[in-house]
Amino acid sequence: MSSDDEVRERVRTWLAAHWDPAIDRSEWLAAVVEAGYATPRWPRAAFGSELPEPQASIVEAEFARVGAPGSGQDRTNLWANTLLTYGSAELRERLLRPLLENRVRMCLLYSEPGAGSDLAGVRTSAVPDGADYVVDGQKVWTSNAAGADFGMLLARTDPAVAKHRGLSFFFLPMDQPGVEVRPLRQITGEAHFNEVFLTGARVPAANMLGEPGQGWRVLLTALAYERVALGETNLGAMTRANGRGATDLVDLARRHGRDDDVLIRRDLARLTALRSVNRWNNQRAQAEREQGSSSSLDSLGKLMMSRIVHETGRVQSAIVGPEALLEGPVHPDGDDANFASMNAYFTSIGGGTDQIQRNIIGERLLGLPREPEVDRDVPFQDVRHSP
Repeated sequence: MSSDDEVRERVRTWLAAHWDPAIDRSEWLAAVVEAGYATPRWPRAAFGSELPEPQASIVEAEFARVGAPGSGQDRTNLWANTLLTYGSAELRERLLRPLLENRVRMCLLYSEPGAGSDLAGVRTSAVPDGADYVVDGQKVWTSNAAGADFGMLLARTDPAVAKHRGLSFFFLPMDQPGVEVRPLRQITGEAHFNEVFLTGARVPAANMLGEPGQGWRVLLTALAYERVALGETNLGAMTRANGRGATDLVDLARRHGRDDDVLIRRDLARLTALRSVNRWNNQRAQAEREQGSSSSLDSLGKLMMSRIVHETGRVQSAIVGPEALLEGPVHPDGDDANFASMNAYFTSIGGGTDQIQRNIIGERLLGLPREPEVDRDVPFQDVRHSP
């Protein structure tokens, strides 16, 4: 087994020979996957390096040191991680590498208008028909649905059993006549979310992840990886459709002459502290996952990042001052502050609402009593629901 220093030197040598900020992203990701650095914790048969956690972290740190993307996907790529855990050998052979190289576009087909935050209550059905399942239903709040190649679909395959046991999980092909995508316009004017109508859509049985009726278990794994990504860095909440990323708040404070303001400095220090604590919490959650168990700490990280994003918008508006009442290209700082404040709300929804994260934290971390579920053991077809 290589020492930490040997791993660090090997990665540095490889990066020095291959990394170029001007390189085509697809070409770069292909090289990272081939070298085993995209998923350093995974087995070599799955494009990994089979490194223990401390050395895998060294790989990620070396990539971050030179600003090279692509490493650490064994923690943050929810599509590939879920596929590796539950996909068949044939499905992994077909899609795992393209997912790691970002050659397959994905979306999440979970939430429904009538299910609220209770994903076990989804009513979209998947009925066997030969080598396929026929899917009918509606999904909502689906990011990137218009351009997706596949949707990770949670659907009901057996309504005669209790709601958690009658679900199955699929990779649904999105480019077919039975899939209609309609954008949902946000307060920022963008349309990150969509509603998706499924009418006689077809998904091969070979695209099922896990066994029939095992969909809830697969979903929990997928949600855990999604919360890891959202908990570590929710860049989507601060990045605009035009590609402009998050504002450097310290630089903003200097430009507006607020860097000596005691209250602004306090707020900036608080944000820095929150990010540090969240990073430590995510490391703790990762250590638990390395021991083979899912971690409710992911919910704590996701909830904390939601707070950080909202706080960032508030502090950004405070720095800009009255200009935050304005928008448009003539007032770029005010426009960005408005965007940061309004767009922060979607981070309170994606990956499970803030309220759901608080329930998980209360029940699984603090040991508080579970909320009552009168329909938990009732066959789903007998559960009362609004027409």
